Amino acid sequence: MFSKRHFITLTAAALTVAASVGIPAPAAAQNKEVVYLTPGLDLPFWRYLSKGVEKVATAEGYGFQALDSHNDAQQQLQNAQDAIARGVAGIVLSPTDSSTAPSVLTLAEKAGIPVVIADIGTNSGNYVSFIISDNYEGANGTGAALAAALADKGWTDGSVGIVAISQARLNGQARTKGFKDAMTAAGITGDAGLQQMQSYTADETFRFTQDMLTANPGMRGLFVQTDQPAIGALRAIKAARRNGEVLVAAFDGIPEFVPLLQSGEIVASGMQQPHLMGEESAKALFEHLKGGTPEKEILVPIVVVTDKNIEEMLPTITETVFAGELGNG
Repeated sequence: MFSKRHFITLTAAALTVAASVGIPAPAAAQNKEVVYLTPGLDLPFWRYLSKGVEKVATAEGYGFQALDSHNDAQQQLQNAQDAIARGVAGIVLSPTDSSTAPSVLTLAEKAGIPVVIADIGTNSGNYVSFIISDNYEGANGTGAALAAALADKGWTDGSVGIVAISQARLNGQARTKGFKDAMTAAGITGDAGLQQMQSYTADETFRFTQDMLTANPGMRGLFVQTDQPAIGALRAIKAARRNGEVLVAAFDGIPEFVPLLQSGEIVASGMQQPHLMGEESAKALFEHLKGGTPEKEILVPIVVVTDKNIEEMLPTITETVFAGELGNG
């Protein structure tokens, strides 16, 4: 229904001239290999993004390896050092958070190895290109869909909670602001609080949601800012015998979300398109390696998938979100 190119919006045109400022020119690599440094391959989002990078790298005749940082800044630095020591052609980096990226960028710059940042962002440092989802708009649209569902139930006087990704990440800050702005626009003022993830597991969010439900008997909505943890929120709601009384909106997407959206157990999910993001990250890296100047920032829209449009959106998200894995477990 939608072409991949249609989904890519190139922004910050004024920065295109600056894209190469401070970035080392492509050096003759010792090794025809691209490495992807990722926060954690246990999260489906990062696995799908990794597959997108790998697809392009393989098509270009390069080797590929994903190095898992396990959400640990020290492990991320060690992985970067290992990749640099091997003399890789380039690095795609999804940092553990925006404050840990500069140390990796500094090491790579000294070694003359170009880096493309995929998601999350960096507080400083030089890089070739930044591939990012429109987190504010995606979360705002997800919030608007949740607000509409609450209005349909007559529950706009209830409180709404947030289980957030790290607010040290630029994308986390954007998701929280986008969602809160949607609640304000809808006139929903009840606040059940914000809990911030550390382990990014369903069990962690289960505990957060239990605490919110206990502290906020009038809670009617919950926004979980990433995929797998949303399953923990649904479990907690069922365990509290509040099933059907609290509407859940999520972010990102895993195959388990499809039947949950179809049944209305999740009313909306702002789905980033990680496989597409991975492809665009690798394309920007190879454009640089071939002597070109990719856009400094490449913005990939987020698709808001709801219990009402899930069937219409399935063909698109099967490829761009789930890397073709939908139905394959």
